Amino acid sequence: MPKASGVKVVSTNKKAYHEYHILEKFEAGIELFGTEVKSIRQGTINLKDAFCMIKDGELFVRGMHISPYEKGNIFNRDPMRHKRLLMHKREIMRLYGKIKQDGLALIPISVYFKNSNVKLEIGLARGKKLHDKRDAAAEKSSAREMDRHIKERMLK
Repeated sequence: MPKASGVKVVSTNKKAYHEYHILEKFEAGIELFGTEVKSIRQGTINLKDAFCMIKDGELFVRGMHISPYEKGNIFNRDPMRHKRLLMHKREIMRLYGKIKQDGLALIPISVYFKNSNVKLEIGLARGKKLHDKRDAAAEKSSAREMDRHIKERMLK
């Protein structure tokens, strides 16, 4: 049976862009069990409070909630268990150095299927201050208002 091709986004972490400045993005595989993959295919995943950490040279995602598969019985796993991310050791060590030296964080941005494999996009991020969040909100609302005015003038 041929593998499905293309990319299908399952879930995004909108809170990540509100809370952090994303400096760099990386792609990582996730070590999952069968019922977890089936549950992700149904779209029952939450990245809202998730974060990544490096422990003993391995990369883990914590706080990512994958709801139990409805038709899975004893094979369902704990929805909040720590999932190991699959990246090259060299990349993990590079990320570890940046996190420790610069005070950055690893934040999950989105979960998607790529050629029938579940992938997680993680971002190297720096936290926003309150005034940064206000500036971003003001910028967004002014852009929206400008678009409205332009649209009104085009219709007249």
